[in-house]
Amino acid sequence: MKSAPMLLLSRVLAAIFGGYALTSGVAVLLAAVLPMSRAEAVLTATLSAFVVYTCAVIWVFAVHDLRRVWMGMLLPAIVCGGLGLLLSRGGA
Repeated sequence: MKSAPMLLLSRVLAAIFGGYALTSGVAVLLAAVLPMSRAEAVLTATLSAFVVYTCAVIWVFAVHDLRRVWMGMLLPAIVCGGLGLLLSRGGA
């Protein structure tokens, strides 16, 4: 069994880096799909990132399974970021 400090460290790292990755992916996706001028879409997506990051940090410490925490941070981050990049370049 892993020690409690290491489990806590993993959650803190998931909250910081996984939350950042998720927030970045969501911001890229929102900036690409919001139906407004480019500058307004980027500003709205950036401001919404504060809410996404806060919810991600809360979620990391609410979930019991550590593997679910990491997958719940990284998979949506990759999907949102990739989809956002495709849509922003007109690829999809």
